[in-house]
Amino acid sequence: MMAYVLTFIPIFVAVDVLGILPIFVSLVESLEFSERKRVIFQSVVTASAVGLGFVFLGKAVFLIIGLLVADFKIAGGLVLLVLSLMDLLTPEKSRRQPTSTMGVVPLGTPLIVGPAVLTTIIMLIDIYGIIPTVTSFVVNMVIVWFVFVNSGHIIRILGNAGSKAISKVASLILASIGVMMIRKGIMDIIKSGIR
Repeated sequence: MMAYVLTFIPIFVAVDVLGILPIFVSLVESLEFSERKRVIFQSVVTASAVGLGFVFLGKAVFLIIGLLVADFKIAGGLVLLVLSLMDLLTPEKSRRQPTSTMGVVPLGTPLIVGPAVLTTIIMLIDIYGIIPTVTSFVVNMVIVWFVFVNSGHIIRILGNAGSKAISKVASLILASIGVMMIRKGIMDIIKSGIR
């Protein structure tokens, strides 16, 4: 049971659904209700497909191109660190015009499932195994769907300032996870070099 909790939290932080909520709202605010439902469906299906595809193909790709999981941890940790620092130090993400494929890009990927989530998934599979990681990922996709469907109510409760504050805290946690991944990757390389 603890493995499910320990896999759920990093994925939840990496997805940062409350952080991307204001971007989602700004993208769909001019759409009709039926179009908004289509965008939500499109974004969650895209994010789920990308995440699950990476779960099952990620390690195979590593083998083909000769990468170690430790290499990916270090590179992914650096990406997480840079992304989180950019979010912490730069102004609010710019508003984009709605398009027919915005559920796929930018919502499905890279906003819901981007480098942060993919890197976190690989690290968690290596530590806790595939079943807890996949379960936690699927639960997080359900949460994304629920938050997007109820976005109007949630924004009214949190306010724009509240959702931005939550996003900044999530970015700080994500930066810490990035540092942890770099540390673990370096330790893995050192251990494998000793053997």
